[in-house]
Amino acid sequence: MSVSVPPHVKARRPIPIGAAIGLFLTGLFLFAAIFAPLIAPHPLGGIVGDVWMPMSGAHWLGTDNLGRDMLSRMMYGARTTIFIAAVATTLSFTLGSILGFTAAVVGGWFDMMMSRFVDLLMSIPTLIFGLVVLSVLPTNLVTLILVMGILDSTRVYRLSRAVAVDVNVMEYVEAAKLRGEGSGWIIF
Repeated sequence: MSVSVPPHVKARRPIPIGAAIGLFLTGLFLFAAIFAPLIAPHPLGGIVGDVWMPMSGAHWLGTDNLGRDMLSRMMYGARTTIFIAAVATTLSFTLGSILGFTAAVVGGWFDMMMSRFVDLLMSIPTLIFGLVVLSVLPTNLVTLILVMGILDSTRVYRLSRAVAVDVNVMEYVEAAKLRGEGSGWIIF
């Protein structure tokens, strides 16, 4: 009779305490932002006290120069901030990866022009360039999201292009090209 040895099961490492705290706080902020109309102590624009009231039981973060509750304003403001960050990041990754993959597969003059244009954008400090563009263009939410997304897509472009150039010379990509697959099929 043989004794069977149970298969080696790799123990799951616990989440580091710093990561757990960060995840909890991020989740708390997201919860407060999403459910701000339900959990905010006061309405968004409501004048609920005197001006510049200090922190108290009624106003945990005090009031502003018009007498509005600062905690409620921060909860409602987080909604806009998180929305802008999420949409700009999505735009950045979508635009940067599509252009990076396309430049790597197409190559030639398109790759050269895109790479030089991205180098030019990256040579200018992002914050200063963004402020200059926003001072010239109309100031609204769409413009802000577009400027942030385009300026941040330069890093994603370089990373995706570098990865795609390495993958583009692999045998299965060469086989797809020899089969007559189009560039869109190869890129995606």
